Amino acid sequence: MAVVRDTPSAEGGPSSRKIAPRLGSLDVFRGLTILLMLLVNNVALDANTPYLLTHAPWNGGVYLADLVFPWFLLAVGVAIPFAAASFRKKNLPSWRYDLKVIQRSILLFGLGLLIVSSIARRPVFALDVLQLIAMAYLVAALLYNLPTHRRGMIVGFSLLAYWAAIRYLPVPGVGRAIFEEDQNLILHFNNTFLSAVNLRGLFSVIPTSALVMLGSLIGDLFRLELPPLRRSAWLLGIGLGLTALGALWNLSLPYNKTFWTPSYILLTAGLGTILLGIFHYLVDARGWRGWAFVLTVLGSNPLFAYVAPILVKVWLLQGIVVGGVSIQQSILNFWRGWVGSYGGGWLYTLSYIAFWWLVLWVMYRRRIFLRI
Repeated sequence: MAVVRDTPSAEGGPSSRKIAPRLGSLDVFRGLTILLMLLVNNVALDANTPYLLTHAPWNGGVYLADLVFPWFLLAVGVAIPFAAASFRKKNLPSWRYDLKVIQRSILLFGLGLLIVSSIARRPVFALDVLQLIAMAYLVAALLYNLPTHRRGMIVGFSLLAYWAAIRYLPVPGVGRAIFEEDQNLILHFNNTFLSAVNLRGLFSVIPTSALVMLGSLIGDLFRLELPPLRRSAWLLGIGLGLTALGALWNLSLPYNKTFWTPSYILLTAGLGTILLGIFHYLVDARGWRGWAFVLTVLGSNPLFAYVAPILVKVWLLQGIVVGGVSIQQSILNFWRGWVGSYGGGWLYTLSYIAFWWLVLWVMYRRRIFLRI
């Protein structure tokens, strides 16, 4: 891991202008994802939390909170072609690229373990957000050098095989194929085999890797010699197509974030690609960047913006207790005492987001970017 002063590239970290061009729309898309993450992770409204800021119940569709994680994965995939192009310009042997991908994956996985261990207040080996991103990135980045049509075939085969297994293979002990909250094939393997070795959720690497590979295919579109308006149109068309395909697949196997069903993968990838198309038109094609500055600041340092707020909340706001009350609760009590429970909850959440935006703004102004 390194902290570097430079111009942010499409990879999400610094890079020479000669190596990777600035892709403003990707920064804005990542920034929106970070903003939603900070909002969802720090909402303090208890029972009054708007349902869109919670995760959808079983067979309950897709809420706003359910878009955050897959959009992270999509953005990781879109950045892969830029990272690969930067490497190729260095004229290094291909095994060095593979080594760099493996190193990045290990560091991401390690940061994920740091987060889950910090939350548990003890060393923990488990799969969580960054660990899953690390493994999905590893698969997609190592397969990136395959021809485009072969990567597309792998995406399609992975999602079809995952769907067929859930939809048609009988669940041991049940005797038939079933996909219910308390009975399904993936849950059976999690409970029977994977939980014992702290690898619960390992099968999610299959659909999430497909999502990151989809992102890399979208990223290829950004590197083609196309007029900006045509590229925006392609992005919108692809996004609408993926969204429609996800909606159709939902009729066979419903949207489900917990088990990353193919319908959920395609829906979230489609919606994310539509947003990328809109942002590309506004920011890259039309040059209207001023409105997006707030999101650009968040999206230029995505790894720091994810890790730092969690660790500060766990170790400082929740970890330091004065007079039997944590710093987090003291701040929340202050806001609630001023404007009431509901308004105070919103002020706490928005003030925490504003604090981290200011931190990221200072880093942005000083060209400090965290990369791995």
